[in-house]
Amino acid sequence: MAKKKLSFEEALERLRAIAETLERGDVTLEESIKLFGEGTELSKLCYETLQTAEQKITELSGLGEAEE
Repeated sequence: MAKKKLSFEEALERLRAIAETLERGDVTLEESIKLFGEGTELSKLCYETLQTAEQKITELSGLGEAEE
């Protein structure tokens, strides 16, 4: 099954839901590990999205040229 590419906001919301589920502690160890893995992937997606946005902002504001 192909996964739909999530927006930053969707990924962040799912990450929050996973964190809440894990904090409650009402899932099995196997499910916790599965959720942790999904959370790790979502965290990576959010981080990369923020890095890309920061780079674009830097380029648009001309800060990248001033540092060179």
